[in-house]
Order: sequence, then C-alpha cells, then structure tokens
Amino acid sequence: MKKIGLILALLLTGCTTTEPAALPADGFFRELSALCGKSFEGKLAAGDDSDASFNSAKMRAHVRECSSREVRIAFDVGEDKSRTWIISKTDTGLRLKHRHMLKDGTEDPVSQYGGDTVTPGSVIRQEFPADAFSKDMFTKEGRTVSNANIWAFEVTPRQVLTYELARPGRLFRVSFDLTKPVSGAGE
Repeated sequence: MKKIGLILALLLTGCTTTEPAALPADGFFRELSALCGKSFEGKLAAGDDSDASFNSAKMRAHVRECSSREVRIAFDVGEDKSRTWIISKTDTGLRLKHRHMLKDGTEDPVSQYGGDTVTPGSVIRQEFPADAFSKDMFTKEGRTVSNANIWAFEVTPRQVLTYELARPGRLFRVSFDLTKPVSGAGE
C-alpha cells in the first residue's frame, strides 16, 4: 500500500503547473506604471555641445496616461511641449515610440520613431534599438546618423527615471528626480 501511495505522489508531482517566470520587462513596466499621474523635474546628465539648450532649460516628465499595456510620458523642455514617449507592451517585451507634434497641432514628419526591446533587459533598464520604420524615416529625412540609435529608459524605484539616446560618438541622458514629484501631470 505504501508503494502505491509513493508512486501516486511521484506521478502527481509531474502534473503540477507553475506560473511562467515574469519577464524583466514586466517588472520594468510595473515600476514605470507606478509613476502614473506624477511629474518630475529633470536635468541633463550627459550630452555634447548640441545639447546646450537642454542644459539651461527647465525639463519635466509628466507620466500622464497609463493603461495595462501602455504608458505615455510627456517630456517638456522649457516651453516646448511637443514630445511624448510612448512605452507599450509587446508579445516579446516592450516598444518605445517618440511622438513629436508641430506648433499647429499636426504631427511632425519626424515622429513615431523608436524600436522594440531585443534583449530581456532588467527590471531597472530596457533598451530599444532603432526599428526598420525608424531607419527608413531617418534615411528619408536625411538623418541617417540616427539609424544606429539605441534608446533606453532606466527606473531606479523611488529615486531616478533616466532617458538615454546612444549611438557611436553620441550619448544624451536626462535624469528625473523621483524623490520630489512636482505639480503638472494633469495639465
């Protein structure tokens, strides 16, 4: 009788189901979503001479729109409120798109560029190499240097949100202080 019980126990062990392991992108998205409804001031953390206007401008990230599949972050540089970062879930990770608007309210010809994650990344950092759409658009607009772009976001919970653009010979980073939310997300 003991042998039958042992055999049944061993057979049933093989029948148990386990939850699939959470992807690092899921943890990252959860951390990003926790910022929804808040705004944060930023500062230039890395740049070159072409970024001088960012050095002196008041920068803010407004985490305004969040759903279970997408987070939209408005990025203001001084009075320029034309930029929005859109991070959305895909079947294999995350996607980043940059939306740029013209002053007349229409979409800029250089807009909707970005890419999908191609590596698991981590709960803190996700990287987005330029996708085919972006490369085609950059080539069409005479910005082929941007075809090598890799954008990244980092979220150190309750400390810092960082946006990064990197390519050979170029590094641009803006860091936002998560310890001091400011008014403005609902605007």
